[in-house]
Amino acid sequence: MILEPNQRPELSGKTKDSYNQFERLILEIRKKKLPEEIAFVINRHITQLNSVEDTGKTLRNEIRKEQSKIVGLLAQKLKIVPINYFRKTWFVLGMTVFGIPIGAAFGLSLNNMAFLGIGLPIGMSIGLAIGARMDNKAKEEGRQLDIELKV
Repeated sequence: MILEPNQRPELSGKTKDSYNQFERLILEIRKKKLPEEIAFVINRHITQLNSVEDTGKTLRNEIRKEQSKIVGLLAQKLKIVPINYFRKTWFVLGMTVFGIPIGAAFGLSLNNMAFLGIGLPIGMSIGLAIGARMDNKAKEEGRQLDIELKV
């Protein structure tokens, strides 16, 4: 059984938005059948967040940190991810894994390293395509949470 985050009606602004998103994430996680050890770890993260007394920037940073750990745990151990998780991940990976080498190849073949930057949008497109395909597969297999996390 996944714990409930503390109610915090005193929150406002960005902190309130972050906390509401965290509560929605926990609500979506509760809909999934999780192994006991995973639920235990998630409960530890919720307890950690519940122990934060601050209602400002410190709390907002702690929300991001704990939310990131929970999403990473679910993605790594159970392959359960939020909407567009892989697209956001592969956006950056595409630029670094594919874009920089493609740009370097262009630059070297044309003897002008100014063409290094031409590979970045190509890599970004490849990364977005890979991420979108992985997101669609997760959705088809029922491994997608019905929430898209905003940064």
